[in-house]
Amino acid sequence: MASHLKNKMAILRPRITEKANLVTTGNVYTFEIDPSATKKDVARNIIELYKVTPVKVNITKNPAKNVMYKGKVGRTSAVKKAYVYLKAGDKIEI
Repeated sequence: MASHLKNKMAILRPRITEKANLVTTGNVYTFEIDPSATKKDVARNIIELYKVTPVKVNITKNPAKNVMYKGKVGRTSAVKKAYVYLKAGDKIEI
């Protein structure tokens, strides 16, 4: 199956949050990715952008949720995240 993201970036932005830093220890980096991106797309973009080869890529989808904030009803946005694992010694400067 050919990917349709060949000329498009799969990685939207690094996800720098307290939870991402606590959950990911060592050489694991978290990125927000395009909803249609695959693990291979993410790995290819990591190699192009940061010049390091990932050992493993895991992808999770966080669905949109209904929330209440200060008495008002709202909705959080859905996001697709990629956890990129690197070899010991490799680093990504964000």
